[in-house]
Amino acid sequence: MSAHTLSPTLSLAELTPGNIDAALALRVRPGQEHLVSSVAKSLAEAYVHGEAAWPRLIMDGERPVGFVMAFFDLVFYPDRPGERPRSGLWRLLVDGQAQHGGYGRFAVEQVCAEIRRRGGTRATVTYHPGDSGPAGFYARLGFRETGETSGEQAVAELELAP
Repeated sequence: MSAHTLSPTLSLAELTPGNIDAALALRVRPGQEHLVSSVAKSLAEAYVHGEAAWPRLIMDGERPVGFVMAFFDLVFYPDRPGERPRSGLWRLLVDGQAQHGGYGRFAVEQVCAEIRRRGGTRATVTYHPGDSGPAGFYARLGFRETGETSGEQAVAELELAP
């Protein structure tokens, strides 16, 4: 069952001058900092990538509980022949006090819906492999590792049903 079914108050919100401080205050649990970049770094990357980046706050009613950033039709390695544009999940950070509430699943579902809305048929994600990382979370959502790496991160994809 999706988090949206569990809590009808979930939404994604654009970042604004009124909610930027709340976004920057989001933190993962101690010991998870190596798994995901900060919201500040993510927003800097969104700024330099322009319209290809899609940063959003994960909201439960009026309360920010996380941050998600998607990317659309980016070619990550233009120096690789045959590199195809990809769309997918760039960052997912659920605040340490809000983890295990279905917020991550909701955010991934919303990113996949946006990719489909834009005509995409596949969602890509990268993550730090290993027991303490999110590989199991993404596998439960249907993502399958491609065997590729992006830096030190594993690459996984999900075929999206129309």
